Amino acid sequence: MNIDSALADAMSIEGALGAALVDYESGMSLGFLGGSQQLDLEVAAAANTEVVRAKMRALAVLSIDDAIEDVLITLSTQYHLIRPLADSQGSLFLYVALDRSRANLALARHSLKRIESALAIR
Repeated sequence: MNIDSALADAMSIEGALGAALVDYESGMSLGFLGGSQQLDLEVAAAANTEVVRAKMRALAVLSIDDAIEDVLITLSTQYHLIRPLADSQGSLFLYVALDRSRANLALARHSLKRIESALAIR
């Protein structure tokens, strides 16, 4: 699966508002799909690099030798899921914003895991 098909697959998740593949070291999006005037995906993706960086620093400070499976941010109307890609040596993550009233969080997490396993980054 390439980046475009992975993002299209992420957008097929029930309640998806937007999806992006992001390099957390640079803050740059490798691609994004969806979004709106209320959800600027380029800005959200870049801002979420700080979330991933902070969590990576916390793991290092705590000497926790483990990998982040995903990060969940819950808002009153949205879920924001961040899933670092294991095969990218930790530098890439999938990000999806979901409408909380329409999304099934468990299914969304399962879908991102499936997308991650099928994604081939070249």
